[in-house]
Amino acid sequence: MNTIPPAYQSGLSGIQTGLQNLNKNSATLASTDAFKADADAVTPLTELMKSEQQVETSAKILEASNAMMGSILDIKV
Repeated sequence: MNTIPPAYQSGLSGIQTGLQNLNKNSATLASTDAFKADADAVTPLTELMKSEQQVETSAKILEASNAMMGSILDIKV
C-alpha cells in the first residue's frame, strides 16, 4: 500500500526541484563571471523567478493534499 498520496509526492518533488534550481541559479549570479560585459545575467534571474513560482505552487499542492486528507479522515471517523 502506498502511504504517501500522489498529490503530496508531486508537491514535495516540485519543492525539491525548485529549491535545487534556486541554488543553481543563485550560484550562477553570485559568481564573478555573471556580471562581465558579455555575460548573460537575465537568464539566471528569470530562472530564479520561475523556480520561486514552482516552489510556491508546489506548497499550495501540499496544502490542498493535506486538506483533502483531513476531509477524508473526518468523513471516515
